[in-house]
Amino acid sequence: MNQETLNAKKLVVESLAKSISENDAMIVVEYRGLSVSELHGLKNLLRENDANLRVYKNSLVARAVENSGKGELKEILTGPNAIIFSKDVFASPKILAKFARQNEHLVLKGGLIEGHVVDSETIKSLARIPGRDGLISMFLSCLQAPISKFAYALKAIAEK
Repeated sequence: MNQETLNAKKLVVESLAKSISENDAMIVVEYRGLSVSELHGLKNLLRENDANLRVYKNSLVARAVENSGKGELKEILTGPNAIIFSKDVFASPKILAKFARQNEHLVLKGGLIEGHVVDSETIKSLARIPGRDGLISMFLSCLQAPISKFAYALKAIAEK
């Protein structure tokens, strides 16, 4: 292998390690059996939510993961894999889980969430958690409920 190729691979590994450290979520999926148009559609869905889907050689991803100190992630790097990088921990798992339900060829394998190695079940459970706006809405309704009940009680007393 010539020096030019080695340097190009080193740059890819460095770029991957940088992406791992800059993003809160890195999810590995197997895309074997998906058509090009289905994969392109998934890419567009992810891009709309500030996530990137990229395909790399497994050996380069394994080196980048090892350089990041998460060597146990190397076990899932077999077969044709795509890597999804996202700053939002909840958006990309939601999109991937929904897409996987519609297309049985997409297989969630695992990944890194906020620096922790997770399996596919953890990613699926993250997908079931409401998003940021939903959580804020739930919190505000919890704050509002006692006040509104108090107001109804005062109104009932005033009417008597």
